[in-house]
Amino acid sequence: MGVDEAMANDLKNTAEQVAVEAAHLVRTAWVRMQSGGQVAVDTKSAETDVVTAVDRESEELVRARLERIRPGEPVLGEEGGGAAGGGVTWVVDPIDGTVNFLYGLPTFAVSVAAQIDGVSVAGAVVEPVSGRRWTAVRGGGAWLDGAPLSVSSAARLDLALVGMGFSYAQDRRVRQGKLTADLVGRVRDIRRRGAASLDLCAVAAGWLDGYFEHGLHRWDWAAGALVAQEAGATVLLPGEAADLGEDATFAASPGIAAELRATLAASGAAEV
Repeated sequence: MGVDEAMANDLKNTAEQVAVEAAHLVRTAWVRMQSGGQVAVDTKSAETDVVTAVDRESEELVRARLERIRPGEPVLGEEGGGAAGGGVTWVVDPIDGTVNFLYGLPTFAVSVAAQIDGVSVAGAVVEPVSGRRWTAVRGGGAWLDGAPLSVSSAARLDLALVGMGFSYAQDRRVRQGKLTADLVGRVRDIRRRGAASLDLCAVAAGWLDGYFEHGLHRWDWAAGALVAQEAGATVLLPGEAADLGEDATFAASPGIAAELRATLAASGAAEV
């Protein structure tokens, strides 16, 4: 994974630039919906797994801007697919939190990351409604609107606020509910916001002490996990923690990370 500081910062700036442009498009559509406007909606893996015309328009904008700024670099997007290349690959979630977007909840984001050999080296998560910009460079730090980020100083699991997410598949959601029921009595409380990138960024800011979810795709975590890691979180990506499940994503403040991981494993996370 060859990338120097100047190149990494350039990739971060590009990710932020195109994510901001896409976020403007998404916010315009969201505001229009709040006034009674309609948006075309389809389903994907399940009736609860939705995709809108705005998701597709956002990704098309990101692809077009990246092709103009960094021509020839492949893009892996949630809606348009794609594959990694030999150098920089861009990983894009055009709206992370589409269900929130449809319901009018303001918790959703555009996520853009640059990866080399499958490892995120720079990324940006931009919230269309609030305008917040979360950015990170591997080895260089993480920021919220330009201010450096640092995880919480949590040291006790019983006082930790933990974020979780759930599958679109009903049978798996039931198993995840049982895991959550076991965990909720061992922590301060649990939050479920419906946008993985923003939960990972919340760990980076200390707004959550930990976060755990099964079944995320690369575009869900590519930028947010880097933000969390660069803010000091212990991060485990899909395939890195068999005791939590092969498709588990985990991020936590170092003071509680080991205990949270052990608790999840003992509660049967690997079988979820």
